[in-house]
Amino acid sequence: MKRLLLIGGGHAHLFVLEAFARAPLPGVELVLVSPHQLAPYSGMMPGVIAGHYHYEQGCIDLAPLVRAAGCRWLKTLAVQFDPANRMVVCENGSRLDYDLLSINTGSTPPPMTVVGVAEHAVPVKPIESFLDRWRQLATEVACRRPLNIAVVGGGAAGIEVVAAMRHRLARTTWLSHHFHLIGRQDTLLHHLAPQAGHTAARVLRALGITPHLGQAVNAVARDHVELADGTRIDSEFTVWATGAAAPAWPRAAGLAVDDAGFIAIDPMLRSCSHPDVFAAGDVASLADRPHPKSGVYAVKGGPVLAANLRATLQGLACTSWTPQTRALALLSTGDRHAIGVWGNWVWQGRWAWRWKDHIDRRFVGRFAAHKLAAHPHSSKENPSCATK
Repeated sequence: MKRLLLIGGGHAHLFVLEAFARAPLPGVELVLVSPHQLAPYSGMMPGVIAGHYHYEQGCIDLAPLVRAAGCRWLKTLAVQFDPANRMVVCENGSRLDYDLLSINTGSTPPPMTVVGVAEHAVPVKPIESFLDRWRQLATEVACRRPLNIAVVGGGAAGIEVVAAMRHRLARTTWLSHHFHLIGRQDTLLHHLAPQAGHTAARVLRALGITPHLGQAVNAVARDHVELADGTRIDSEFTVWATGAAAPAWPRAAGLAVDDAGFIAIDPMLRSCSHPDVFAAGDVASLADRPHPKSGVYAVKGGPVLAANLRATLQGLACTSWTPQTRALALLSTGDRHAIGVWGNWVWQGRWAWRWKDHIDRRFVGRFAAHKLAAHPHSSKENPSCATK
């Protein structure tokens, strides 16, 4: 019996579980290590913050997917990796050996090295922790007094988060709250076409959100943010949305990593140093063709990861994956409005939000329980799915 061990319930692993639900492999034990039953879909989280969706609507429930795949599920975290001996140690004390390992755990928040950030800022990731803090602020504090809120990060995450928070409070309170977006680059969305950043800036200003660009944050205090030039911005709720960082464990485990610490993988999504380890999503980086840290690449790479894991288990050749040179970006901006970017093409409007909403709901719906009902394991009880 061969064991395929999946670490993390990220977007790419959804396709792996789906593939095994559709066509089980005899002689293969499938094991998932992931602590949460609900896997947040990144595309819908701004809508959750804005109040357009309940949290559950923006998540994939792993339970029916795991059951349909005939997978053993350990609801815990992997805390120690020993690829030389093909061993993973979990937070609950479990020690798991494997024949093939796949990692899809996502990135981590960047190191909080700026003075006061660790004490006074709220990172967007992990999203569950952020949402807990946001709900408390939105339902309790924001109803009693006007607030100054600052989001640090001029990329897509920062823009979507600040617009979503502004919409939620404008819809649920009568008070005049003040919002700021801080970015160290001179323009917003600097990795996209210049017109995308200009469009985003116009939308934010129309919403009454003040951008502060071209300045790094020097320090964060309980009631303000200090910029590198000494400017002080009042903020009682400072959100840190400055991008993705690599976790420390891949390098510590001896896996090949890129300069930033992300797992270095080849076009087959296989570790450049350990051929029995695969990785996808934000935790990994293609050695020959790096691409932005975005959920769209995990979604596109998911079916290739599933096919290559199954091929490896059967002794067959793997398929190469080439990420697209440009990806569709749809950024929600609060009131059911979105900005779309495709290469140098930029557009905006409520119709763009409806298009995004359709794409997002379709993705989450793909893994819904009723879609899995016809698969081989779906009608069977599998007590190991509830292993903790």
